[in-house]
Amino acid sequence: MFDYFFPDDYVDSAYDIDYEGLFAQGIRGLLFDIDNTLVPHGAPADERCLALFERLKRIGFKSCFLSNNKRPRVESFNNQVHETFIENAHKPSVKNYLAGMAKIGSSRKTTVFIGDQLFTDIWGAKRAGIRTILVKPIHPKEEIQIVLKRRLEWIVLYFYKKRYRSC
Repeated sequence: MFDYFFPDDYVDSAYDIDYEGLFAQGIRGLLFDIDNTLVPHGAPADERCLALFERLKRIGFKSCFLSNNKRPRVESFNNQVHETFIENAHKPSVKNYLAGMAKIGSSRKTTVFIGDQLFTDIWGAKRAGIRTILVKPIHPKEEIQIVLKRRLEWIVLYFYKKRYRSC
């Protein structure tokens, strides 16, 4: 019932992902959410984030930020990181997942999406046929509409953990 919301992988942080391992598996493109995936909501890129994207470039990845935020937020974040981005992405709509892959020259088989929300980030990427990695939110302070969605996510994650811990 919840399978379409189940991530392919679930890790504590975007900073804990084995990116070298992904590259060895043939992954070449990374699509990222920003807020609460890479930095707390509304925060600029910090040193840890900047170091991550330098590392990803050295490995050989192309990256694109896919955010539901407006252009000023996404552009100010990206001005520090220097990747490509799509603002106002309307996640979980599939259109901009495909556009993000086109911007970085990757395909469904060579792309991974990394985000912190099941009902926008993960569901949209799964609908687009992209491998997904769910990360735990960086900071507990969130907008009220996200707080409400988190309560529903707990239900889905309960069944996800129940299924994959029993394997």
